[in-house]
Amino acid sequence: MSFNFQEKNIDFVKHRKKFFIFSSVFTLIGLILLLTMGLNLGIDFKSGSRVEVPVASPETVTAEVITEEFASIGAGYAPDDITFADNNRIASVGFIGVLGPDEISEIQTHFLETTGSEPNVSTVSPTVGQELARNALISVLIASVGIIIYVTIRFELLYGIAAIVALLHDAFFIIAVFSLLQIEVNVPFIAAVLTIVGYSINDTIVTFDRIRENMKLAKRVKGFDDLAEIVNKSLVQTLARSINTVLTVVFAAAAIFIFGGEAIRSFALALLIGLVAGTYSSMFLASQLWLIWKSKQLAKKKFQPAKQPESEPTV
Repeated sequence: MSFNFQEKNIDFVKHRKKFFIFSSVFTLIGLILLLTMGLNLGIDFKSGSRVEVPVASPETVTAEVITEEFASIGAGYAPDDITFADNNRIASVGFIGVLGPDEISEIQTHFLETTGSEPNVSTVSPTVGQELARNALISVLIASVGIIIYVTIRFELLYGIAAIVALLHDAFFIIAVFSLLQIEVNVPFIAAVLTIVGYSINDTIVTFDRIRENMKLAKRVKGFDDLAEIVNKSLVQTLARSINTVLTVVFAAAAIFIFGGEAIRSFALALLIGLVAGTYSSMFLASQLWLIWKSKQLAKKKFQPAKQPESEPTV
């Protein structure tokens, strides 16, 4: 299946205000969600412990069975979350707070006696969790600065700023949806956000490159109307490519989400959300922002008074 819009005359620029209003309203809603509901941070970003228990009978063992097994050890062993990996052969059990040496030993001894296998126990202190969150933020900031420099060198500064606005929009879109659904935010989630950053900037650069080529071919570019015609033409030329690309990746991400298991499900979901947001921002946000800023730049140059020659001094 493929799409071809080359013969279509679609006026994207005409609806630019609708795109801006939608993005602004969603951003406001997202801020409200983050301030009121916050994020459901996983153990990777807060203090906690995770116990990986080998499962002897994957067909019959459920989260309820695992919970009851830990309850039999002691009243204080109440799991915060339980996920399954490796075709349900391993139960990953999360606990809020760091388990002490005695508690870890008690858990390992219990499961060694009951299942014949000693579970693997890992702990994350508050310091490590804060460092992971800080490093994730720094990674996004470094990527943003690098993108601005690259796009500015290859195109111009206005392209770079528009691309970063689109990227921040995509990342915030994913975060807001995860806050709304209260899905656990973990390390795979951060990997998905960084993946979307790379995908989105690639799609945006393809669109910008087409705009630049069409500007070179244009006989005149004097104002907003000329720029709008170029942007519409460029978006039509790249629309089929964007749709075909995103559908290909969406099918792969959907397969991971459905068949990949709990351990990687948050990564696949964040990828799916980001793919849609990235395509939307590349086509309908970044290019429209560049159009407005570029038209103002041209208008400023147009009405800038010519420099008067200096008069020769009289003797």
